[in-house]
Amino acid sequence: MSDAPVTSPLLAIPGMDADRERIEAAMRAAVVTADPYLTEIASHLIVAGGKRLRPVLTIVAGQIVGGPVTDDLVQGGVACELVQTGSLYHDDVMDEAETRRGVETVNARWGNLQAILAGDFLLSRASEIAASLGTEVAGLLARTIGWLCEGQIEELRHTYDVERSEVSYLASIHGKTASLYGTAARIGGIVGGHDRATIDALTEYGNAFGMVFQIVDDVLDLTATAEQLGKPAGHDLEEGVYTLPVLRTLAVGDATADELRDLLGSPLEPAERDKALAIVRSNGGIPSAMETARDYVGRATTACEQLGDGPVVDALRAAPGALLATVLPEMTGLPSVSG
Repeated sequence: MSDAPVTSPLLAIPGMDADRERIEAAMRAAVVTADPYLTEIASHLIVAGGKRLRPVLTIVAGQIVGGPVTDDLVQGGVACELVQTGSLYHDDVMDEAETRRGVETVNARWGNLQAILAGDFLLSRASEIAASLGTEVAGLLARTIGWLCEGQIEELRHTYDVERSEVSYLASIHGKTASLYGTAARIGGIVGGHDRATIDALTEYGNAFGMVFQIVDDVLDLTATAEQLGKPAGHDLEEGVYTLPVLRTLAVGDATADELRDLLGSPLEPAERDKALAIVRSNGGIPSAMETARDYVGRATTACEQLGDGPVVDALRAAPGALLATVLPEMTGLPSVSG
């Protein structure tokens, strides 16, 4: 998602500020090694900060019936966030990215080989932590790393593919994004000692929340300003990643869709990117994609019906809708492509 702040009801739960401090400390401690050079590389993006929504979700999932936030809950969340961070190291190599979270990427500063190995190291540390929480958590996290790879491969195999299907898109974002949110919530349920029906409902909630998160992120890539994103709008278009708003625009089948189709299919020059952005922004693809995001908000809300009542569940229920709210200002007044 863009570097603009996200105000989530999950972050407003009493005591969450202290819990997030515990998450930060545990993440930094998890990547300390006997080699200061490796420690510096492995901690580079951790020190840069982040929203930490995945470990927050783990903690919240463990708290739905009350009780303390145990060290095991914090460690379960940290395992998920280390997987996320390791995947970002690899993503930045693939994208040849130069900045992330306002700092140089690891690949830009130390090179691709170090970035790949440091990403692998973070995945290994995540696996160690998961193993300390039991075989079920260890197996779940290992499977989730596989889902992330499957989702990314599904995206890569359809790069610059104007015939990409929505089935491909949804499968990709479930694997590369939503599955880790589902796992974060599930780990919270397992470590929190909840019954199986509750654990399954938390997993469904996390998956739906993750789908909303990624669709909103994809809409923001097309609607937000470069200042809000920290990169030029339409980056996915330039990279040949055609997300749901683009696919919906192409599916209209009118002259405008044909014009967009003629532009896509190969790398774009800046002027071509701006023209493609203008087409997508002026048609119904973005509102249509947001309706799909709202469908997943509904799925998350339905899952919450199985979690009981209380302020923690209220925050879970409100959080997916808060994600939608981050994109509404951009939709009500889309910036010009030059802005």
